[in-house]
Amino acid sequence: MKVMYERVAGIDVHKDMIKVAVRSPGAKAWTRKTEVLTFRTFYGVLREMARELRRRDVTHVAMEASGVYTEPVYYALDEEDFTEILVVNPAHIKAVKGHKTDAKDCARIAELLECGLLQGSYIPPAELKELRDLTRYRSKTVQARTSEIQRQHKALESAGIKLGSVASDITGKGPSLMIDALIDGERRGAVMADLAQGRARTAGKMADLSMALEGRFTEHHALMARLHRDAIKGYDAAIAALDGQTADSAAPWQREIDLLKTIPGFGDVVAQAWIAEIGPAPHEWFGSHEKLASWVTLAPGNYISAGKRKHGRTGDAGAYIKPMLVQAAWSAIKGRNRLRARYDVLVRKMGGAKNPAARKKAIVAIAHTLLKIAYAVLKSGRPYEEPGADFYARRDSPGQRQSWLERQIQQLHPGCTVTVTIIPPTGSPPQAALTPDPAFCR
Repeated sequence: MKVMYERVAGIDVHKDMIKVAVRSPGAKAWTRKTEVLTFRTFYGVLREMARELRRRDVTHVAMEASGVYTEPVYYALDEEDFTEILVVNPAHIKAVKGHKTDAKDCARIAELLECGLLQGSYIPPAELKELRDLTRYRSKTVQARTSEIQRQHKALESAGIKLGSVASDITGKGPSLMIDALIDGERRGAVMADLAQGRARTAGKMADLSMALEGRFTEHHALMARLHRDAIKGYDAAIAALDGQTADSAAPWQREIDLLKTIPGFGDVVAQAWIAEIGPAPHEWFGSHEKLASWVTLAPGNYISAGKRKHGRTGDAGAYIKPMLVQAAWSAIKGRNRLRARYDVLVRKMGGAKNPAARKKAIVAIAHTLLKIAYAVLKSGRPYEEPGADFYARRDSPGQRQSWLERQIQQLHPGCTVTVTIIPPTGSPPQAALTPDPAFCR
């Protein structure tokens, strides 16, 4: 294969050491040599490694993505004046059959790099990386809070308290007061049911609550419920603090966040996660919404063999932004809008509303649509304009289709105008006639 870069380096990253293969011209014409160096991963040593590569006139460096271990190596290299530094998806560097060693791995990376066969992953700027750390930590904190709520459910069920069967959210104001009363020693179901708030105070609900709150709630259950309650409150405080810190960190991109919030389902949390994970200008890095959807793994799979489509599953990447877009999709379809109309059509096509798999497939498709809308909004710099719940019905109407066909003809014959002559029903079908403009048509 043709060598595109004369002096390159491939790095195999580990926790405590890295192997660096330097590829450069050999002693004889048309030959190449490989030198393998070993460095420890202390940051001072990594900076010395970067300086050593520059002394060897290395211009291009590539390494496999190895999670958090890759970051200090990348930033140490970034301090020097390399032409290009690539962090590559390991799936794109297939191991060669045979004996595997770290030296062979880094040499393989260098050989692929010198021939221009590697494509780097998206690396956010340092300020976006800080925002990404905050949004990801918030996501993990919300998950931990959800797990603690599930443990609270388990503790109540163990005591025969069926609060979760009557109240949709046991962390609401009314249910929280009931749990506090249980912890404080109250055992009368009717007394605790009287703590209900809002719509829960209907006659039927009050009777159910009274029965649900009577069980075998012991001192041990009270201890466990208290521990879970305090942990949930701690997570609530942590999430509130993270929201404030994330808002401050996201302030430089407030314009883009405001644009994203015009899209149904997008609030502060989803918009900030988008900026952190994808960036404020996805069109500059990804080039098209199709490539972005593939990167997020919201594009349907394409696996066809012998003319048969095997499956259309999405991938496993996008571990942080994809769940956010799916969450936004569930919120977006609650209103009467274009997205709800599309969701209903997809559910009918995929098996009907009574089929849970159909609903899940449809909501992933809506998340894909939201991604395309967000991409277009950021690229154009204009807020989202809702086309209405009848968007698809209008698009398929005869007038809309005629307008679309006229535009297609005008694109084929620039400068021409299209006139449509309506023939009475008893005659031949309507015909479209081209009226040429001598200045354009020949």
